[in-house]
Amino acid sequence: MPISEPSAWRGWLETMAKADSVLDSLTDPADPQARAEAHRLLFAALATGYQTAFADADRPDFVPSVSNVLNTVGVNPDFIYGAARIDGGGVYRLSGQRGDGVFVFIDLVAGGLGPMEQLGPSVGMIDLDACTLGPDGAFDILVGGQRPEDHAGDWFPLDPRAVTIGLRHAYYDWGVGQELRIAIERVDRPVGGALMPATEIVHRLDRLSAFVERYAGFALGYVQRQRAQGFVNRLEYDDWAGRGGVAGQHYYQGIFRLEPGQVIIIDTAMPDQVRYWNVQLNDPLWNTIDWINHQSSLNGGQAVLDSDGRFRAVIAIDDPGVPNWLDPAGRLEGSLMLRWTGASSGPEPTLKIVPAAEVRDHLPSDTPVVTPSQRDEALRRRRRGAQWRRRW
Repeated sequence: MPISEPSAWRGWLETMAKADSVLDSLTDPADPQARAEAHRLLFAALATGYQTAFADADRPDFVPSVSNVLNTVGVNPDFIYGAARIDGGGVYRLSGQRGDGVFVFIDLVAGGLGPMEQLGPSVGMIDLDACTLGPDGAFDILVGGQRPEDHAGDWFPLDPRAVTIGLRHAYYDWGVGQELRIAIERVDRPVGGALMPATEIVHRLDRLSAFVERYAGFALGYVQRQRAQGFVNRLEYDDWAGRGGVAGQHYYQGIFRLEPGQVIIIDTAMPDQVRYWNVQLNDPLWNTIDWINHQSSLNGGQAVLDSDGRFRAVIAIDDPGVPNWLDPAGRLEGSLMLRWTGASSGPEPTLKIVPAAEVRDHLPSDTPVVTPSQRDEALRRRRRGAQWRRRW
């Protein structure tokens, strides 16, 4: 039976209060700015957790539990995310129109980042471009059960361990063209359903209140581990398989740290073939730095390659007047991630610290100059495009 009020409410508050212990993971737990931002992360954890805490495998819906507002755990600015709760023994229909994005990935996962599951591996990946698409990009996919003889669309088996469908659709040119339209429905059971019992509501609120500490600890632990292992101004390779990432991607990640008057130059070769790539900056708590009002990320459609075919970008507090400025929004320290998706190789970027006044001495001589007025217009265009997108 549910815990009687008001003890239930007090119990949830006490559970959430324990999340304050994650602040010990901060570089300087006594820093009032860092503590305030960590407390903000705790509230964000509660908000993002609620998005999926009451998801129903019989009445699934794709919920955007991360976005530019809930920009936690290094959310990719180019992706629109969704997560739907499923039952590995059920049968589901996915229908809609593909849109004009770079890709649409549908990840069948034996776990998830939400309060009702633990992290688990991918147990099936559907690339929408490998499916049957109509002239307008229409698709009709069944997942689970046995393939019906009269089904004209695609069918995929469903691993009984699957509990979540993770959705990612990526866009280079924000707010331009048609975005994905997608619906999910369970077809082996009738539409509708009964009220959620009080005992189940209490159970889910128990999990949600405990999730605040778990989620914030996951975020802070990511940066703390990199710092402890010495990945400061150097990068490590990861694939994030089974931990919320897309299987088959090459990830390079680490901590950037500047002193006043310094900049960091990122330099990398390009794969011979690559379907999608980006680089982004995050703050010390692994929140993606505000990408609507700052050029804190660049993707393969936004970046300018140098005449030698390499990609070079500059992390700098002040605008260095180059196309590929990565703006940390006033932060001298944070985290960095570059990903190659569908690439023929995964070139490893290098990081080089140079004085800000000498930055052009370390770039190709034909690197374009971006004037303040050009930057202002580019940022306004970026801001408009970001808002034109479906974000939640």
